Amino acid sequence: MDVVRCRHGWARSRGFFLVLNKSIVRLAIPVAAGALLLTACGSDDDGDGGGGTTYKIAFQGPLSGQNVALGENMENGIELAISEANSSGDFDFTIEYLAADDQGAEGQATAAAQSAIDDQDVMAVVGPAFSGPTFVAAPLYGQAGLATVSSSATNPTITEEGFPTFLRAVPNDNAQGGAMARYLAAQDGVDSVMVIDDVTPYGEGLADVAMEELEAAGLQAQRESVPADTVDYGGAARTVTSSGVDALIYAGYYEALAPFATRLAESGFDGIGISGDGSNDDEFINLAGGAAEGWFLTCPCTDASAEDATQDFADRYQEEMGEAPGTYSAESYDVTNMIIQAIADLNGDVNRQSVYEALAGGEYEGLTKTFSFTDTGEFENESIFLYQVEEGVRGYVGNIDELIGG
Repeated sequence: MDVVRCRHGWARSRGFFLVLNKSIVRLAIPVAAGALLLTACGSDDDGDGGGGTTYKIAFQGPLSGQNVALGENMENGIELAISEANSSGDFDFTIEYLAADDQGAEGQATAAAQSAIDDQDVMAVVGPAFSGPTFVAAPLYGQAGLATVSSSATNPTITEEGFPTFLRAVPNDNAQGGAMARYLAAQDGVDSVMVIDDVTPYGEGLADVAMEELEAAGLQAQRESVPADTVDYGGAARTVTSSGVDALIYAGYYEALAPFATRLAESGFDGIGISGDGSNDDEFINLAGGAAEGWFLTCPCTDASAEDATQDFADRYQEEMGEAPGTYSAESYDVTNMIIQAIADLNGDVNRQSVYEALAGGEYEGLTKTFSFTDTGEFENESIFLYQVEEGVRGYVGNIDELIGG
């Protein structure tokens, strides 16, 4: 039987007053939710790891369903961080992992979030991974006073909703859509672009920004929407090809882009194809085959195997997981370590509220970037990176602004 142990009080840190102000500005947590905080403080349970109190870190994302590969990339990074922390001997507590599978679907988000909320040992959540489920789950986490730190949900309006415990650890789609537009505007022979979204919160948000930035760059831009559950992309592909546009931006996930790219190739489309982080996975190539060739993919994430700062991580990941890090693996690893360090810095005064405050008001130097947040939970770094499929391999090209001399 676990013995629940609680210690209350604010985080004793230099950022105390700043964090208190943030909490007030965002939203007062209801009394009923505050009562939950009194018991959400970890348990004295012996297990593998550093010993002492056991705290849990949850991950909400697609661990089954159509876009599972993106979720598995993140889960692997999270589990590696937890494993290394427990075996390091640096901490007098143990971290356990809790999976909260939402299948990347809004309809599954409530149940996934509730599974993390109901486990009183969960001190923070990495995620939600996708924007749609974030809009559903973030209010629930806010009511429970449970910090959620997403390494991948990029819809720009998430942080405008006033969710009281949501933190975004990745540049939003204002940065990604703008980078797409700047890259295309810098290419010779590109005067017209079609933007197609998949009718999801992620796709529509990215497409909105891309349209605005394309027009600001002086390019002719037109917009179409093709639902992600479309059975036959033949009609959409013919629309793109017959339009004569020089480039196409697809705002959606790899599961839908793969059959769309196949139909585009069959219809004779020879313009530049570019998609975002939702498609930036090797499963796009596996599903689309030769039709993926030449496609550009953007991401607010670097290739951990290509950057000096993350090479050691990539080697450890490869050894542990039997494969190279994927999209957001390194970023999720960083976010998990940031949470673990926040727990350690609280010196035993650990509960959901104190962990949230430590994360919201702190700064953490990760492998991929320095993490800090605005009063609305927004991330302040805007670097976007480019990948391209060549000879069946998704290759890392580099920072878009550096590539175009911006």
